[in-house]
Amino acid sequence: MAVLLSSLSPLGIHIDMNKNLSVSYSSFPKIHLFKISTPLRVRTFVVSSRKNSGSGLASEDKKLLLERYGYDANDDFASQSKKARRKEEKMSGRNSQQVEEVVVVQPRTTHRLLQVLAGTAKRKKLLSLKGMDVRPMMEVVKGAAFGILQAAGGCPTSLRPGRWLDLYSGTGSVGIEAISRGCSEAHFVEMDPWVVTNVLQPNLEHTGFVDASVIHTARVENFLARADKLVGKDGVFDYISVTPPYMEVDYEVLMDQIAKSPAIGENTFILVEYPSRTTMLDSCGCLEKMTDRRFGRTHLAIYGPKWAQKPRKS
Repeated sequence: MAVLLSSLSPLGIHIDMNKNLSVSYSSFPKIHLFKISTPLRVRTFVVSSRKNSGSGLASEDKKLLLERYGYDANDDFASQSKKARRKEEKMSGRNSQQVEEVVVVQPRTTHRLLQVLAGTAKRKKLLSLKGMDVRPMMEVVKGAAFGILQAAGGCPTSLRPGRWLDLYSGTGSVGIEAISRGCSEAHFVEMDPWVVTNVLQPNLEHTGFVDASVIHTARVENFLARADKLVGKDGVFDYISVTPPYMEVDYEVLMDQIAKSPAIGENTFILVEYPSRTTMLDSCGCLEKMTDRRFGRTHLAIYGPKWAQKPRKS
């Protein structure tokens, strides 16, 4: 570091310190100027490794800039490109991996909670599904329905002999109850093959009603449309039970299809289980509503021929 031996007074007068002057400016502060050699400036460049988003330098300009200041641009960009490729491969690998959604299906199991209420198979236990996959008719509703039908047929202790059609049969408890109380034959319509194999068929075997039963593994809508071909030469049914899953059917459409089906006749009785806030018509084809009862949130409507109607009070 070199020092210039000169001083500058506060008044701006240049004074040579090597000469002996009689005038003294010791009362004024002196400012010493130092000439310092300028050190080498270090320039720092930050090159972003992100993709060019439309602003900043392009990759070629960055390369030239690095070469200008003595960097080996090839090595630097090669290392950066390797890192970028590894990152892209890692990210693309994540995106390309298919996430397999594992759906755990609980096994369907059965238990014996239902029973036959009356007749030749009275108190025999019936299989039913655990859970709400199949919702059988409550025993109090079933007992009331058969009591009304037996009274309408003129025999309070049993049903008139005839053929029963159990729509949406599920466990088959309604059709089995009908055979137990005097029906000569019952047709069961159930669309679920698992229920047919593991619930309905074992119940028929347990009660001994296999020979008096016919199972139709089909949708109710399809069965009603082809009822004339499926029921054979015997024609219409004497009794029809309708116990569908409440939220999966349109009752207006269903009852209209039943009314137009060749499965019903002038002497047919139809019992329908339906939920609250559902309006049932006063007739179904040529049949008139005999009764409409409520059991909590469950309602039961029964349609029958004119001769079975109770005389109305004036």
